[in-house]
Amino acid sequence: MPCIGPVLGAILTASAMQSSVFGGVGLLSAYALGLGVPFMLSAIFMREMLGRLKGLRHAGRPLQIVAGAVMVLIGLAMVTGKLTEFSLWLLDRIPILGQIG
Repeated sequence: MPCIGPVLGAILTASAMQSSVFGGVGLLSAYALGLGVPFMLSAIFMREMLGRLKGLRHAGRPLQIVAGAVMVLIGLAMVTGKLTEFSLWLLDRIPILGQIG
């Protein structure tokens, strides 16, 4: 995970600037929970998730092909300088994408 270094550095800096030890411990605890809880939940629900993914197994190859085609199209749009134009076109066709985030 390339994000861990910069984020951890920022948390450590913010912790060092706290007026009390408990403030720093709280920040580092929140960071540790945010990092660890998703992995713990993944481990707990792995069996159920695998059961549900078996139903998608037949669609795996077509999904890979479509995802690969999308990646190639986005790469071509980046190389040709048309990524912004492509993004606007996509937002015109699928307006709900503008509400994400």
